[in-house]
Amino acid sequence: MYLKAIPAIVAAGDRRAAKAVYGQSKVYLELGGRALVAHVVIALQDVPEVSEVWVVGNAENLHKVFDREEIKRELHKPFHIVPQFRNLYENVWQTYRRLLPGAGSTGRDPEAAEERDLVLYLSADLPFATPQEISQFIQQSDRLDCDYACGLVTEESMEAFYPVAPGEPGIRMAYFNLCEGRFRVSNLHLVRPARIVNRSYIEEMYEHRYQKNFGNIVGLAARLIRKEEGGLRILRYFILVHLAGIANRRGWRRLADWIRGWIPLDRVAEACSALLRVDFRFTVTDVGGCAVDIDSEDDYDVAMRAFESWRAAQLERADRLYGRLPAASAAAAGESVPGDLEWSN
Repeated sequence: MYLKAIPAIVAAGDRRAAKAVYGQSKVYLELGGRALVAHVVIALQDVPEVSEVWVVGNAENLHKVFDREEIKRELHKPFHIVPQFRNLYENVWQTYRRLLPGAGSTGRDPEAAEERDLVLYLSADLPFATPQEISQFIQQSDRLDCDYACGLVTEESMEAFYPVAPGEPGIRMAYFNLCEGRFRVSNLHLVRPARIVNRSYIEEMYEHRYQKNFGNIVGLAARLIRKEEGGLRILRYFILVHLAGIANRRGWRRLADWIRGWIPLDRVAEACSALLRVDFRFTVTDVGGCAVDIDSEDDYDVAMRAFESWRAAQLERADRLYGRLPAASAAAAGESVPGDLEWSN
């Protein structure tokens, strides 16, 4: 039995913090004959917990992707394209305002009765995402009954993407080093958008996600926590997480292990809760494909070489861990919904 089906918002914007790869927005790069954003949207078609799909980004370019007949044939859930706004924060918030019942093309603010409604947010550059991984993330997160669940995957689940031998294609990921193990963010977020007080902080954290300079990291943390209660506690865990990450990247595993012993997962979640002023939790899944995004030319080149084998391995692992999914429908109630393409303005 599934929870009430929920909408999914795919963030495909190419402004502000979005990274270009080979001079173009990475979401339109192709693997296996499809744009990365198409891989994500098609995977969502088979997730029973997802009722409809909204993609926000460059509307003209998105139409070029989804107007292709071979792609349209695979869209059997209500599908909407929303022209992008100025930044990630506006993209995810304004798209949410437009999916509310009766909102129309300009959107509306949520009402009190809609505060607990859930939305799945995910990135548009996840070519190895599987429906089972997304489904398990939604189910596990829903059982937490929190306002914001952020996906993590284990270090072990990422080993399938490592080079099997020198000269072979592979990607080694950066991890959050925590007391319970090493984890990578999976680009999946189950959120009650109306409940998040400090929504704008998500944008600032996203824009600085590639920082390597420790001084800049601490400066960012200080700016974020000055206005919040418990700021020193937030800053403490922020610094420890980055120190452990630096040690791990430099091969100082024993030092990284010692530092991460001071960073319990639930305490990091508490710090995020204080920062965003919301009930924030982490959800760990074991497939791994949703943690592999394409952020550089090197990542893309490797993914091009290994796409077929990695894709097959992810599908096999998802089947083995979670089994086959039942047939999905847009309302999660056994009714088929045509995949009409809509332009939402």
